[in-house]
Amino acid sequence: MSKSDPEFLSKMSKESQAAEKQFIGNIASRLGRSAISSAPEHPFRGAPEFWTSYELGREEQIARFMSNWEAAGGFTERTASMSDIPAIIVRILEEMNATSTIRQNLPELEQLGLDEKLPELRHYAWDGLDAEGSLRTAEQADAGIVLADFAVAYTGSMIVTSSTEKGRSVSLLPNILIAIISAERMHTRLGEVMSRVAAVPGEQFPAGVHFISGPSRSSDIENDLTIGVHGPGVAFALIVG
Repeated sequence: MSKSDPEFLSKMSKESQAAEKQFIGNIASRLGRSAISSAPEHPFRGAPEFWTSYELGREEQIARFMSNWEAAGGFTERTASMSDIPAIIVRILEEMNATSTIRQNLPELEQLGLDEKLPELRHYAWDGLDAEGSLRTAEQADAGIVLADFAVAYTGSMIVTSSTEKGRSVSLLPNILIAIISAERMHTRLGEVMSRVAAVPGEQFPAGVHFISGPSRSSDIENDLTIGVHGPGVAFALIVG
């Protein structure tokens, strides 16, 4: 009899269904109940109310974020004013022996004045009109400097969006990531940020939404952990406010 014979296929199907029924019945019996014959109702969708209403105060948010970021192997600093950030970044770059930087092409980052403060380093801004050239520059740069769009205290994550002025490679390819986070952009739960991102109109939606939770960490099936393979191996989160 050919294995494509309808009678053979029908027989195989019935045997398979019987085996499945017996298998599920055995599980139900061990649980002390009858097998479920129809899908159960799911009256709830999304996160439960106790979680959507969970909120931390600003200081708690910042403390939780810093603790989680550091637990993942990152470094944090907090300062009261954006005017303190240039000196902090200069110190970091000098301590890390960096020779070049690339930054998002944003006025706030240009105003840091790193070109004048560290003229011996090569400084670049992402050029969306020359994405290929900027990609090569980011690949060779020692440090990438970005402004985070949001941060999540509970997971110790920052969210960085990409656009013509904010290439993804700035936060991905250099070995050192320096991210500036305004305290006002700190949130307790990831869902808060997801709701804000989802509310952005389609024509204004960012090209990419990237979640960063410390330095890049990669592990194989044998749990051999490697740092910095798929992203920066050193990650600084500078919180302002």
